[in-house]
Amino acid sequence: MNSGNPYELLADRLELVATQVREIESLGRKALYAGNDEDAYRDFMRQKAMKLAGLADEVASQAQLVDDALKERIELFSFSASQALKVGSVFFMSALLYPEDYREGDPNDLENFVVKVRAMVK
Repeated sequence: MNSGNPYELLADRLELVATQVREIESLGRKALYAGNDEDAYRDFMRQKAMKLAGLADEVASQAQLVDDALKERIELFSFSASQALKVGSVFFMSALLYPEDYREGDPNDLENFVVKVRAMVK
């Protein structure tokens, strides 16, 4: 249960989205590697990008009371995903949230951001 702190509320919402994104990615990997279904994988990566493109809107009510730098970072997550959708690149969509030096099992950029927001809870 959270305290009503705006940073905690935002972190909770972002964590939910991060979990949903991981689930979508997992389904996509299963479709591609277990089912050899590239079309399904493409659909899952599009779902991931759409989820992230809508992130700023989805957390707007929680983000209105937090630091502007955090709001800008959330906007950047949404912008990058919107660009991936605009370009239509499955690779770009799959790479969203992952830096070049990402290692399997590490937290992605959104998960790291959740930790940063949680650290701001006072």
